[in-house]
Amino acid sequence: MGWDGAALCWRLPGESNKAGHNAGAQPAGARDEASSAEAVREMFDRIAPRYDLLNHVLSLGVDRTWWWRTARRFRHILARPEARVLDICCGTGDMTLALLRRRPENGTPVIAADFSPQMLALARKKLAGRRVDVMEADALRLPLGDGSLDLITTAFGFRNLANYRAGLEEFFRALRLGGELGILDFSEPGGVLGKAFGFYFRHVLPAIGARISGDVSAYGYLPASVEKFPPPLAMVELMREAGFEDVSWTPYTFGIAGLWRGVKQGTGDRE
Repeated sequence: MGWDGAALCWRLPGESNKAGHNAGAQPAGARDEASSAEAVREMFDRIAPRYDLLNHVLSLGVDRTWWWRTARRFRHILARPEARVLDICCGTGDMTLALLRRRPENGTPVIAADFSPQMLALARKKLAGRRVDVMEADALRLPLGDGSLDLITTAFGFRNLANYRAGLEEFFRALRLGGELGILDFSEPGGVLGKAFGFYFRHVLPAIGARISGDVSAYGYLPASVEKFPPPLAMVELMREAGFEDVSWTPYTFGIAGLWRGVKQGTGDRE
């Protein structure tokens, strides 16, 4: 897990399997999108104090590499001082920090947004003194104008949205023509590695997470949310259906995680 290889970029022409992946996360007991969103918010508020420690321990520290690689992929946008950048579902701000490393000193502040107040409280401390605007915001209803952003990133947060299609459409709306979207999230690798990872993710990780955080339900939700999340081909297709072009998926660390990228090109009209 310590080798961050397999840096392939799969560009997938034509149609892929159209699976019914418009629905989003649904924690146990949630009845609809509203109750799903509220359950996710409450869960992240509960685990916020231990969130960073758990991420680093459970990923063996490789999560830092994933954030840095994602920021590097968008360095052509981040290097422009006037570029407007949003890190949505920012959590405690680690992806935001990676983005800031690529920003010039006179650059427009990065917007770091999340809908968990407790996560944002930690992000404000971590990002204090940096060129960043921290705000509470729902990814499905961004308080930003049409075509106002050059780049949107989200790291391990998109998977928790109550409606994936609605999230992509909202991101598409907020991006300028030529703007880009980067979604960093988990995926399930295939083969022998996939089986080993699946065992770790479904049995070992929840036990460790529950022991450190004291929250059994939150770390039972994590593997369930990854299993429900669209696989790479389906996610690529979902992004295309939302209007994005030049869509690609780059696997990180044997496909345990990966970066989905899309561009709002042309007139922005959907097919």
